Amino acid sequence: MRRNLDVGTMRSFTAVVDAGGVTRAASRLNLTQSAVSMQLKRLEQSLDTTLLDRAGRGVSLTNEGEQLLEYARKMIALNDEAVDRMIAPQFEGTVAFGIPCDLIYPHGPEILSRFDQDFPRVRVNFVCSYSTKLLDELNAGKLDVILTTEAEANPDAECLAVQPLVWCGAPGGKAWMRDPLSFASAKHCAFRPVAQAALDEHGIEWRTSVDTETDLGATMASAADLSIMALLEGSYDDRLEPIAHNGKLPPLPDFSINLYIAENTANEDLGREFGRYVREAYAT
Repeated sequence: MRRNLDVGTMRSFTAVVDAGGVTRAASRLNLTQSAVSMQLKRLEQSLDTTLLDRAGRGVSLTNEGEQLLEYARKMIALNDEAVDRMIAPQFEGTVAFGIPCDLIYPHGPEILSRFDQDFPRVRVNFVCSYSTKLLDELNAGKLDVILTTEAEANPDAECLAVQPLVWCGAPGGKAWMRDPLSFASAKHCAFRPVAQAALDEHGIEWRTSVDTETDLGATMASAADLSIMALLEGSYDDRLEPIAHNGKLPPLPDFSINLYIAENTANEDLGREFGRYVREAYAT
């Protein structure tokens, strides 16, 4: 008799691989950790093989697991295509999404990619700017969904995360040791006045090294070890890293990552659907 593979179990298997562990996969799937673990155990029993190497830390696939992963992805894609064709809402049109430059990493690419796969008929108009401008454009009806970085949670928004600011510079860089300190930031960055005030309060002489409207110029100067920046923990790529200053730079406060979805608009349903993908990315 033929053995039948369950698509839900295949989804859990690929989620564990993609998320790098059972706990993160369970959160993404909205299941308990024990439920996901049981699905994997039953899958291995049904195939009389071992799919995951549990000897080390993290997730490591066996040879059989690597072979199954390719089939699992195809099964999920075909299943989702069939379901979308039959019962899923046929969203079409454009959703306008605004995000600060300092939040593009690590979740921005994942959000856009997953939404595009599930709703290929919807075009995402991606706007990158500073938080106060994004709020103005949302209120003016120009944007459907925005993320902001703010000093505190806003009652009109959904707080997705609270993360600390950290001093960042070039990997192994020495710019933070210079006197006066060279500080880089975009003109309208919400972190700029907070970081400058912290330096002043601790009597650290500093100067502004970059005159820029965007974070790209500040990132370039810092990646070249000409200056340092204040960024949310984990929101930088491999051009920068947190500075191990051992208390020689002042502590920085936490910032809230807030989600806003425009209400009472013709695009509200599509905006809420896109917002779900943003929420899920931060939930993991």
